[in-house]
Formats: sequence, C-alpha cells, structure tokens
Amino acid sequence: MTGPATPVRDTMRASVLVRPRELEIQERPVPVPGPGEVLVRVGSVGICGSDTHFYMDGRLGRFVVEEPIVLGHECGGTIVGVGEGVAAERVGERVAIEPQRLDFTGELAREGYYNLDPSVEFFAAPPIDGAFQEYVTVPHFFAHPVPDSLDDDAAALIEPLSVALHAVRKARVTGGSRVLVAGAGPIGIMLTQVSRAFGATEVIVSDIDASRRERALTLGATDVVDATGDVASLGLGVDVFIDASGATPAVVSGINNVRPEGHVVLVGLGATEMPLPVVDIMNSEITLTGVYRYRNTWPAAIALAADGRITVDRFVTARFGLDQVAEAFEASTRPDSLKVVVRPGE
Repeated sequence: MTGPATPVRDTMRASVLVRPRELEIQERPVPVPGPGEVLVRVGSVGICGSDTHFYMDGRLGRFVVEEPIVLGHECGGTIVGVGEGVAAERVGERVAIEPQRLDFTGELAREGYYNLDPSVEFFAAPPIDGAFQEYVTVPHFFAHPVPDSLDDDAAALIEPLSVALHAVRKARVTGGSRVLVAGAGPIGIMLTQVSRAFGATEVIVSDIDASRRERALTLGATDVVDATGDVASLGLGVDVFIDASGATPAVVSGINNVRPEGHVVLVGLGATEMPLPVVDIMNSEITLTGVYRYRNTWPAAIALAADGRITVDRFVTARFGLDQVAEAFEASTRPDSLKVVVRPGE
C-alpha cells in the first residue's frame, strides 16, 4: 500500500488544452499542498466522455472552456507530500483520487449530498484544472488508499466505477433483480458488473454495435439486445432500467420495458431535453431519477475491485504517455475502445 518517497521537482509537465483539439505540453510549478491536503504524483488517468467533449467541442452542458485547462479527472497515484494537519506517514501511500474539492460549509454538503453542492470544484470542469499533469493536490480525505493488488490504472478507474456504483444504489438493485442497461461502453459495462455484484441475476445490455454487445457478454451481461431493432416492444418487464447511452430512443424504449413499481436511472448525458412516456411512468408508478457524479462510493468501489467482483484490469484497451494525449483522445472514440489511460510519468 505504501512505498518509499521519491524527490519532488520544482516544476512538472502538464498537457494543456489551449483550444478545441489543440494541446500543448507546458512546464508548470508543482502545486504545494495546503492545510489538510496531500500532493499526489499521478500514475494513471482514464479518459472520460466529458473530457472528450471538452477536447473536441470546448464545452459540455453548462461548462464552457474559456481559457487553457488541464483535462482528466479519473486518476490515481502515490502521495509524495502532505500539507499541515496531515500525517507524514501518508507519504508513499498509493491512492485513488476522488477528484474534487469542497469546504463542507454548504447546506447540501453538510447533509451528506456533497456531490450536489454548488461549491464543488471538480477536476477538469472549467475552469478547474484536472490530472493530465505529473502532480495534483487533493483534500486528504479524497485520497483513498488502495491495496497493492490494484495497479495505478485500476486506481484511476475507481472514478468511473463510482459513477456506476452510485447509479446502482439509486436503482435499488438487490438479490434477484432483473436489470436492463442501455449502452455497452465503459460505464454500461461497469453498471453491468456492479449490478451483478449487488445480486442481480439477469443483466441485459442493449447497444447498436455488435462488437460491443459481444464484449458485454464476456464482461458480465447475461443477454444482449440489438438496439437498432424494436426494443420498446420486447416487453422485458425488468425491475430496473439504467441508461448509459444518453440516446433518447434508448431511454424511451428502456422505460417501456420496466415493470410497474420499477426504477429508472439516467446516467448517460446526451440530449439536454427529451420527450418521455409520462402517462406510462405515472400509471405504472415508475420511479425515475438521474445521477450527478457520486458520493460516498470510493471505499466500496475499491473493495469491489480488490475482491475481483469488478474486473477493472480488463477495461483498459490502450495506454499513452503525456506527449500523446491527442492520440489518446482519438483512440477513445473508436468502437473497439473501452477505456484509454494516460500515464503522465511516461
């Protein structure tokens, strides 16, 4: 879990998005951990769909890139320095980073809903810099220790795994649940595996791509559905539908396959508005909700990965160094890609 500390330089390399589709390597000062913070040497950073939107388009929803920014928020590494009030013994500890800062004085944070608190400073959400750089600082309680059985790539993927864990909790998946997941990308597959870990006996995954459907079957799905067909008329009657596609047709057809008193959770971000079968939702008393990032998920996600319930090591399909972030983004958009990782130290 811990190892010897290595010297920290005064400056570090960072991959900076200066405008859409244009990155440059900059030499920047290594950040200094403030009170209650730790300095982490970044080992691995996963590429998320939100990073890709910022890289390609310069915006995602209400977040707009208006000045140069360091992207990347799925990250893990090793603590190499501590601020005031943090035990020096933490230096050398390997951690998965919960990539945000907040002061816990807001009402929502005090109530435990810290992911919804407007004071949150989230990595790589403009204008906050992220982790495509050699070092980052983070509050000590958001640097979660990981066992040696999880490498840095796995530590980075605790972040998307936390998205799936939060969604499955909200969906109330339990022993014997029948679940439909739309989208066989990385979040969809993680939703599949977490649902199985929570006791779901049937997890059906829909996707338009045949190769992704086939991969879903090798990574935990009990059955797959071709989303180019008439999914709405299948009459699956599942207990839970979780959308990881963001596609309006997938959401509507998924709702049509939920039994009365079932649960629907929206995870994928696509259209900002979409028509929904409101009468069906009301008449069947279906509970529909969304998720916004996660809260209180890291210890459980780490435990599931360390126990082998979630096979995070099988998600990485390509690795790149800090000089190759543009290539990493391009690789992440290929249909055969599941999770692309950047290693800032390489």
